[in-house]
Amino acid sequence: MDTLSLPPEKAIQHPNGNGVAHPPLARWIAHFISVIFHPLFIPVMVTWYLIYLQPGLFTGYSANEKQMVLIRVGYNTIFFPALTVLLLKAVGFLKNIYLKTQRERIIPYIATNIFYFWTYLVLKNHPGTPSVLTSFILGIFLASSFALIANIYFKISMHGLGVGAFTGVMLLLIFTGFPFTIFLPAMVVFVLTGVVATSRLIVSNHTPFEIYTGILIGILCQLIGYFVVA
Repeated sequence: MDTLSLPPEKAIQHPNGNGVAHPPLARWIAHFISVIFHPLFIPVMVTWYLIYLQPGLFTGYSANEKQMVLIRVGYNTIFFPALTVLLLKAVGFLKNIYLKTQRERIIPYIATNIFYFWTYLVLKNHPGTPSVLTSFILGIFLASSFALIANIYFKISMHGLGVGAFTGVMLLLIFTGFPFTIFLPAMVVFVLTGVVATSRLIVSNHTPFEIYTGILIGILCQLIGYFVVA
């Protein structure tokens, strides 16, 4: 039955870009998940996990040194990229901060790549930094670089890239010596990846191809980053 023929109290409003309508509650939950797992937050989430839930990786680091690593990753991968987007919006280069078009994503991608690569260099040249963290940052730089190129042809999902990177680093931990301590967290991340992908299908105009390609590229770039750093 066509939605337009339903009674007003039963009609489902606000279809997504794919023309599929969803209940308001489902859309609200999907928006909430999209914000919490925004790609800008993924590097800090992964770094926090590696520092505090895999403490063996940071043996010899004091509590203050661990905090400084987290802060360093945070301001390079959240603060500066977000500030760039806000400045571009303020000077009129962007219509809004949501980067809904391929054209609007070009400069933010370039700026983010610079900040990611700078973070990689800082960690790489800091004695004692675990290789898994260095390779993770290199992996997200590679994923962002690929996204900049792919953006010429289609609007790859940045959320897909983010959760794909998270999935990739968990897979690496499983296959490089942490199978027992990583199993449950990895299962949580795998489920969250599916939840985030579903949320983007509900509230964005991304196609399944754009989302699943983002996830796949995020995973592959983590593997490449690992083999470069290892």
